[in-house]
Amino acid sequence: MTLKPEAEKRSLVKPVETRADGGKTTVIGYAAIFGEEADIGGWFTEVIARGAFTKTLLTADARAYFAHDTGRVLGRISAGTLRLKEDDKGLAVEIDLPDTSDGRDVLTLIDRGDITGMSFGFLVLRQEWDETIDPPKRTILEVELREVSIVSEPAYDGTSIALRSLDAVRAEKRRQNFNAAATRLRMKANLDIRVRSKA
Repeated sequence: MTLKPEAEKRSLVKPVETRADGGKTTVIGYAAIFGEEADIGGWFTEVIARGAFTKTLLTADARAYFAHDTGRVLGRISAGTLRLKEDDKGLAVEIDLPDTSDGRDVLTLIDRGDITGMSFGFLVLRQEWDETIDPPKRTILEVELREVSIVSEPAYDGTSIALRSLDAVRAEKRRQNFNAAATRLRMKANLDIRVRSKA
């Protein structure tokens, strides 16, 4: 059974900066860092693998929001006001802030140090779980990027979804183990029948 991926969000508390150029103000930062382990509510750790955004950036028309609020648009790829790039470090973000109340508010909050992070909303397309360690470790191999946001604090909104994902992996392993055990029992029963028939 294949489960349909559900949207998740992850926040990264790393410095964001602004750059003014000819009346245009651009916010620069990273929405994701490759290889860094994040503690997801104590339930598991998570790592984003290098290359997780490669395919999605070829086709995504992602938007930039303020605090994941779809009514507070700050930029969009197709408009040229949002630029995303996967580099050696992670998912690099540049947003040209609009001359709107939200754009001005974001600029003021960053300058004051009240906003210190970026976030991204995504669907997981490929992942691996390592349950040989405690807590388990999830490695995200490929995502479908939905949006990036400027955020004031980290919030692991996708934790319950990720836990359902872990539960699905465990259920699939249990099913495989059960099927393997059933196959071994059938083979043993068939072998016993052949041995008895020869006797």
